[in-house]
Amino acid sequence: MSGVGTESDPLPNPPEKQQFTAGIEKEQDPDKRGEDLQRELHNKEKGEMSDFVSGQNWEPQTDQYKKHEHPPVSQVYTTTSMPPFQKQLPSVKMNALTLEWAFGMNRALPVFSLQDKDRLIILYGGSHVAVIYDQTSNSQHLLQGHSSPISCLCVSEDRRWLVTADKGQENLVIIWDSFSRIPVQTLFDSHPGQGVAALALSKDSKYLVTVGAGKVQRVCIWDWTNETEIPLCLTELNPKFGCQDYIIFNPNDSSQLISNSDSHVLFYTKDKQHLDFIAPELLDKTFNKAVGMLSQSVFHWRGHQALSATAAGNLVLWDMVRGSSTSRSLVRRAVKLIPLQKDGITVLTLTDSFIVTGDTLGHVKFYDENFKLINWYSEFNLDPITSISFSKEVPPNSSKGFVEDCTLEAKPFVIRNFVLSTVSSTVVHVKAQSGVLQTLLQEHCEALHAVACHPHQPVLAMGSHSGVLKVWDYERKVSICSRVFENDEQIQCITYDPKGFYLALGFVSGAVLILDACTLQSEEEEFFNYSPECITHITFSPDSVYLATADTGKAVMVFCLYNGKSVHCWRYLGRHHSHYRPIKDLLFGVYLDSTQPRLLSLGMDRRLVEYDLENSSEDELLILSSEQIEQSAVPTCMAWYPSLTTEDFLLTASNLYKMKLFNSTTKMCRKTLLGPTYGSPVQKMAILPFSKDCKLNSHYMAYITKDKVGLQILPVDGNPYKSSALICQPAGVSAMACSYDGRYVFTAGGSDSMVLSWEISLNALEAAASLGGKDLIPFYSLLEGGREGELFKEMEEFFYYCQLRNQDIDSMEMRKVSTRIPLTEVPFVMRALGFFPTEQELEDMQNEVKFSRYAETGRYVIDIDLEEFVKLYVNHRPVFGISREELLHTFQILGDSFVTGEPLVNRDELLKLLQDRGEHMTEDELAECFTTLLGQNPEERRSVVGAFECHGMCHCDPDDVLEQEIPEEISMRIFASDILGFHIDTKEGEIV
Repeated sequence: MSGVGTESDPLPNPPEKQQFTAGIEKEQDPDKRGEDLQRELHNKEKGEMSDFVSGQNWEPQTDQYKKHEHPPVSQVYTTTSMPPFQKQLPSVKMNALTLEWAFGMNRALPVFSLQDKDRLIILYGGSHVAVIYDQTSNSQHLLQGHSSPISCLCVSEDRRWLVTADKGQENLVIIWDSFSRIPVQTLFDSHPGQGVAALALSKDSKYLVTVGAGKVQRVCIWDWTNETEIPLCLTELNPKFGCQDYIIFNPNDSSQLISNSDSHVLFYTKDKQHLDFIAPELLDKTFNKAVGMLSQSVFHWRGHQALSATAAGNLVLWDMVRGSSTSRSLVRRAVKLIPLQKDGITVLTLTDSFIVTGDTLGHVKFYDENFKLINWYSEFNLDPITSISFSKEVPPNSSKGFVEDCTLEAKPFVIRNFVLSTVSSTVVHVKAQSGVLQTLLQEHCEALHAVACHPHQPVLAMGSHSGVLKVWDYERKVSICSRVFENDEQIQCITYDPKGFYLALGFVSGAVLILDACTLQSEEEEFFNYSPECITHITFSPDSVYLATADTGKAVMVFCLYNGKSVHCWRYLGRHHSHYRPIKDLLFGVYLDSTQPRLLSLGMDRRLVEYDLENSSEDELLILSSEQIEQSAVPTCMAWYPSLTTEDFLLTASNLYKMKLFNSTTKMCRKTLLGPTYGSPVQKMAILPFSKDCKLNSHYMAYITKDKVGLQILPVDGNPYKSSALICQPAGVSAMACSYDGRYVFTAGGSDSMVLSWEISLNALEAAASLGGKDLIPFYSLLEGGREGELFKEMEEFFYYCQLRNQDIDSMEMRKVSTRIPLTEVPFVMRALGFFPTEQELEDMQNEVKFSRYAETGRYVIDIDLEEFVKLYVNHRPVFGISREELLHTFQILGDSFVTGEPLVNRDELLKLLQDRGEHMTEDELAECFTTLLGQNPEERRSVVGAFECHGMCHCDPDDVLEQEIPEEISMRIFASDILGFHIDTKEGEIV
C-alpha cells in the first residue's frame, strides 16, 4: 500500500522477536492472514462467536507450537481489546518528519463511537488521516496510508474493523484492525479514476460494499477477507439516479442493500456473482404531497420494510407489494409517507428497538416501531446534526438511574450511550443514564489559513473563516483560550510579535486587529479599517515597534507603536500600492551593523521592494528601492539566510524550482541553486530556530509546497539528498509555522479546516542526506547517465577543448593543460551542452564564481575547475527543460492568429520586438543570429537547415540580410524533434 509518513504513536509492544514494517506484519503470510480472518468471520456467521472477533479473552492453541520455542504470532490474531494508547517515549526516529497530532476534523464525515467499557474513544476523519481519539487519556492514534483526502469511512457492528477510503486518482480502500491499529487489507484502485463516495460493512463484517464517485457510479461488493483484487459482483448506475452518497446493508440479510441520492432510492439484491438493483418511483405526485430531498435510508428490523428520511421532515416507508392485480411477483414500492416532524431530518439510524433521527435544529428523537415518539433531546442547543453513533456497550439490565420517557407510562428510557457530530465541527457524547452531554471536540468548521507559534512558549494560535480564534498548548494538547468574532469577520492570517506580547490578526474584510497575546482582548477594542482588500500577510518588526500587512490589492500597509507616558497605542503609518501583481511575501529585517528595522515585500511582478520606514510619516509610506530580481521565473517566497558566511544574504524561491541568494545590501544575485523538487515549487519557507539541545551544528529550514511539508539542510548547495518532504495536506497547504524550539512544524490545510503537527528529527534528516554520498556524488546523480554517462564525458571534452581554444587552436606551441578554464569560456560550454542562458543568467553565473571568495580573501576568482562547473551547470540549467506547450504558448503570445487561425507575426514587428523588448539585440547581433539559423554564417562549414539558398549572403550588409531574407510574415509551427522537441523548416520563403 502507498503509505505517507509514519504512524504517530508506537504500536503496542509485540511478542518477542515479532517485527513490523509500515504497519504490515512480516511474520505472517498474506494468504494465511486472509484465511485467519475468513475463518473467524465464518465462525461468527455460524453463531460460534469467536473470541478473536468478540474481544473476549483468547488464548492460542499451543499444541501445534510445542516444537517451536518462539511460535509465530500475529498481533491481529492475538489482540483481544483496544489497548490503551501509549505515550511515545524518546527514541530514534526513522523519518525526518513524523505526524504527531491532528487539530480539527472533516465535518462532512461521520463520527463513530468506539467506546470500550469506561474508555471514551471516537473515530473521525480529517484530511488524509483517520483519527482514533481517546478522550479519557487525551491521546490520538493516527491511521495513515492515504495520499488523498479521506472521502468516507465506516466501522463494523462490533467496532473491530474500521474502513477508510479516498477519491484520489490512485484511490485506496484500507481496512484497519481497531485493536492493533494496523491495516489488515488494502484494495488498490477499487474505482479507477473515480474514488469512493460511500461504503459500508455487512453486519457480520464479511462483506464490504463501495460506491464509486464518478459520473457513472459503480457499486462493488467485496469479500475483503480473501486476497482478491476483483469484487464479488458489481453494477453500474445511470447518472439519472443522482449521486448515490449513502449505502447500507440489511442487518438481517447481507444480500440486500439500500442506497440513496437526494432524489432516488435504490434497492440491491446480491445473487452469487450478480448484483441487481431496482429504482422505485418516488415523486411528489406519488402521495400528492411534497416529499422533500432524501437524506439517509435504513432497513426496518421488521421483514423487508425500509425507511428513507427527507429534508421536509417526512419518513418514506418502503414495502414489498404485488406488481399488479394479476401478477404474483413482489416489487418494492413507497407505500406510505409519514410526516414525522416539521424540521428536516439529516440523520436516520436504528438502535436496539428504536428508530432514531437527528434534524436541522440539533434535536435527537427516538421512535418505536410504530413511529410513536418515545423520547427526545432538544436542550443541547446544537447545530444541525450530521451523524449519530451508538456505543457497542450494551446498557445494564437494571433501569435504575435512567431518565423516564415521554409516554403516559413514563417508563425508564434505557438506551446506549451515543456520540453526535454537527455541521459546526462539534462532537458531543451523551451519557444515556443521566442524559448529561459532554463536549469532546469543538473545531473550526470553515477554511483555516491562519496559524502562528508563540516565540517563547509551547503555544499555537489558529484562526479560521468561521471567525474563531483558538489558542492551544501543543505539548499538553489542551485549549488555553479562544475568542469568537461576530459580524462574519473571517480570519485570514495571524502572527505573534517577537516579544510575545501581542497577537495581530488580518481579516478577509481588510481589517487589522492587535490583541493581548494572553487575554485575546484589545485595549481599544477597535479594528484598523484602512484597507478594503483581504489581508494576506502580516508580520512584526524584530523590535516589535512596527506591524506590516500585505493585501490582495497589491499594497503594503504599516502600523507603528507609539509609547506614551502612561499608555502604548498602535497607530496607522501609511499604505502604498507598491506592486502591480499579487504580493507573495512580506519580511522584516535589520540593517547591517544597526538595530534599525527594514521592510521588504516580494511580488509576482518579480520585484523586490524595500520601504523607507525612517522617513515615512503619517499616511505616507515611502519606498526606498524597487529591484527586479527575476527575468522569467516568478518568486514565491523569501527568508533571511542564517549567518553561515561573512556576507548577509536574502534567500528567495521561485516557481522554476530554483533558490537564489541576494546580497542584502546591493541586491546582487550571488548564487543560484537547485531547490526541492517534490511535485510543486516551494510556496513558503522558514529558518528553524537553532536548538541548544541539538548536537548537530548545522542550520535547517522548513518549507511547504502545494501539498507537502519538508526540511532542508543548510547551507543550500543544490544537493537533492539534503532535503526531505512528504504529503501533509493533499487538498493544499496554505500556511506554516515553526515552534520556538525548532522541534515542531505546523501546517494549515485551508479548505480542510485542519492543522497538523509534525515532529522534527534532525538526526534522521542528516542520516538520509549522508546516504546520498559526499562531495560530487549527489551532483553526478543529477546528470543524465551519472558519472559514467555520455553527458559527463561530453562535459569533460568541452572543458578541455576550451583550454585548447583559449590557447589558440592553430598554435604549434606546447600546450599547458590544467584543471581550470577561464570564466569567459563558461557561456560557450553551457551552450555546447544544450543550455542557452540569457545574458542576465550568464552574468549571474560569472558573478557567482567571481565573488565566491571575495569576502574571505578580497580577490576575484577568474577561472573555474570541472567540479565547480558541474555544480554550476546542475544548479542553473532548467529543472524540466522547455516543453512543447511552453513554446506553443510563447508563439501564440507573439503571433496574431485572428486572420488565418495560425500564429503569424509581421517581420518588422518581430525585429522590433527583438530589439526593444527583453534583452535588447543590435542589428549586427540579429543579422548574425539569422544567418547562422539559416545556415549562411561564414564560420559554418555547411548549411544548418539546408533548404534555403543564398547568393553572396556572407558579405551582405546587416540591413540587407534582415530585409531580403526574412519574409514579411512568418508562420510559426512547432513539430516534434528527437533533440529539441521542435525544428524550424523553410518552405517557399517562410519560416514554418
